[in-house]
Parts: sequence; structure tokens; C-alpha cells
Amino acid sequence: MTLLIGDTAPDFQADTTVGRIRFHDWVGKDWVIFFSHPADFTPVCTTELGYTARLKDAFARRGAKALVISVDTLEHHAAWSADIEDTQGAAVNFPMIADANRKVATLYNMIHPNADPKVTVRAVYVIDPDKKIRASIIYPPSVGRNFDEVLRLLDALQLSDGYRVATPVNWKNGEDVIIAPSLQDPAEIARLFPKGYKALKPYLRLTPQPDKV
Repeated sequence: MTLLIGDTAPDFQADTTVGRIRFHDWVGKDWVIFFSHPADFTPVCTTELGYTARLKDAFARRGAKALVISVDTLEHHAAWSADIEDTQGAAVNFPMIADANRKVATLYNMIHPNADPKVTVRAVYVIDPDKKIRASIIYPPSVGRNFDEVLRLLDALQLSDGYRVATPVNWKNGEDVIIAPSLQDPAEIARLFPKGYKALKPYLRLTPQPDKV
């Protein structure tokens, strides 16, 4: 199954380190960073889960939470969590799905047979409160992800939802943004962007980030 931006994230039930969940109910009204890691007791995954645990408050400020999955068992997850806390200085503080039968991983296209048919790749899905897939990122098992980029992506998506803007290359929170090309009425532009804008081209108009003072 190929999941595309704008698709509804498939619902499922699964056993996790915090009990059994039904995914759509668990999402509730939050944004979700749903990501996979190839296996427990592996070095790259250990660093990723520790770093993600340290981002819990940053996600919470954005109305978001993390959920992780691998094809390992709950028993493995519990034992490995102690290693993560010991080596990374942060305890895992989000649910870890046990998917030994690969049912959820297959549903979310997280197993790429030509990479390794036995484990998941490093997939990330950003899912909004309406259960829509808003972004996805795929890394191979050998490359650790940049979760600061995941946070930046979340900021950009939420900003675009709140205002008629897009974010330019390498944008960081607080920097200028781009007025949507579809917005052409001068009065509406003045109302939405009272700080004004700089037109580099008719289709490239930069304005201060509208949710910043």
C-alpha cells in the first residue's frame, strides 16, 4: 500500500508499551510524528529514540506527540528502553508499538524488501488532527534521521495551516515567509500581512512571519 500526502492515515489496533491502542482514538486532537526504527538494541535507533524523548516538551508546545514502531516484541522494547536511558540520558516517554507480525509496518509501507525484508526502514509520517498524512520522510536503516528537521517541518505545516504562506528554502522559525501566489487581492494582502512585504518577483513575495510580534 502506497500512502500519499493528503491520504487518511490508516487506522489500526496494536499492543504498545503503554497498553493496547486504537490509532485514530489515540491521535485524538493532536498532531502525531509516527516513525519506524529497524530493530531494538541497535546503535542508530538508540540515539534516535533518546533524542526524540528529549523533544517531548517541544512537541507538546505544538500540540504534537510521538509514536514509534518496530517488528520487535514488547519484552524487547522494555529491556532496550533501559539501555536508551542509560546511554542517552533520557527515558523513552512515548509509546513503542510491538509489531512482530509486521501487520502495521506493512500497512504503512515501512518494509522495503530490496533494502531488508526482515526489518522496517526509517520512515516518518507527520499526521494531523484530522488523521491526514501531511508529510513523509524515508531514510535507509544505516542513516540516522534529523529530528530537528522533523520539528522544523511541523512548524512549517502548522504555519501554512494558520496563514496563507509557504516557507522558503532552509526556513527556520521566525524568518520571513512567502505569501501564497494564489493570494492576489491587494486589500486582502494588506489585511493578512499588515507588516507589508517585499516583492522580488510578482510570484515571490516575502513577508515577516505573521505569527511573530
